[in-house]
This record gives sequence, structure tokens and C-alpha cells, in this order.
Amino acid sequence: MAILAGICISIGCVVNLRVGGVAGAVLFAFGLTTVVYYGLKLYTGTAGFIRRTGDWTMLTMVLVGNIIGCLFTSWLIGYAQPDCIEPAAKILEGRLAKGPLACFLLAIGCGFIMTTAVEFARKGKMLTLLLGVPVFILCGFTHSIADAFYFLLSPAELLLQTEVLIVYLAEVLGNFVGCNLYRWMLFCTPKSE
Repeated sequence: MAILAGICISIGCVVNLRVGGVAGAVLFAFGLTTVVYYGLKLYTGTAGFIRRTGDWTMLTMVLVGNIIGCLFTSWLIGYAQPDCIEPAAKILEGRLAKGPLACFLLAIGCGFIMTTAVEFARKGKMLTLLLGVPVFILCGFTHSIADAFYFLLSPAELLLQTEVLIVYLAEVLGNFVGCNLYRWMLFCTPKSE
């Protein structure tokens, strides 16, 4: 289920690379909508719903499965549509230029939006899901699974740098923080009597 979720998000990435702009951001929503509809396991759709005392192994497996799905899809797209490689490489170069701290902070915004969108979708309110994806893309927020696809599609000489791993881990952590931001804020809010 996690590998298939990575493939679905990768499909959203491909349309975003090929179309770009507002239209690409809106069409990217197909990936997340498919993940939610089929009940697949996506890191950013799972991280905000795990228990404090458990589920860490499951969350790690979801992340690894998502990355495997992105890797598989990047191989296929790199072979069948090599024109997608250059725009993916530009995304990776942009992330490296921002650096890990900026990517971490931008990932918080994405994680918050994704958890909110999934929470609404679980209650049958799909509009937030359809709007959330274009919002995070057009804000320039970083999504660790989408970036797994973009990074893996990039040329090896660009991908195989230590900085790429550091930026990617910062995004994974930032997405986790953003996914749990609402829970932490609710926990810190005093209860009215």
C-alpha cells in the first residue's frame, strides 16, 4: 500500500513537471486524491495520525515504501519521458540552494496542509483535499514524497551529493512536525471548564 502510494504521488509529480504552473499544481491533486480514495499509506497522510507511544516502525515502513514507489516510477519516467529529467533536476537544485533549514521550515507548511486535507477527506469533505495540494505547491512548500520522486529522477551526478540526503531528511522531519502541529497545539491549549 505504501509503494502504490509513492507511485500515485509520482504520477502527480509527472503531470506537474509536464504542465507546470497553476494547472500542474491543480492536476497534481490526482495523486493525493487517489491515495485517500484507495486508503493507501502515504507518509504525509499517516504521520499526523500515529500514536505517541507506537507506530514508529509502521511510519518508517510507509516512508520506505513510498520512496520505493517513487524510485520505480522515476526509472520508468526517466526512460519513457526523459524530457521530465531537466525540470526535476531544477527542483532539486532549488532545494539545495535553499538549504536544509529552509526546506525543513517549508516542509512544516506542507505537512500541516496535508494532515488537514486528509482529516477533511476522511470525513467525506474532498474539496479541502483538492485545494490543499495546489496550495502547498504554489506556496513553495516541500513534500518529502514528491521530492523523493523529483530527486530520484534527477541525474546521478546531482543526486549523489551528501547535501541531498541532508536536505531530504530535513524535509521528512519538517513534514512530520507540520503533520503533528495541530495535535501539539491542541495538547498545549488549556481546556475550558
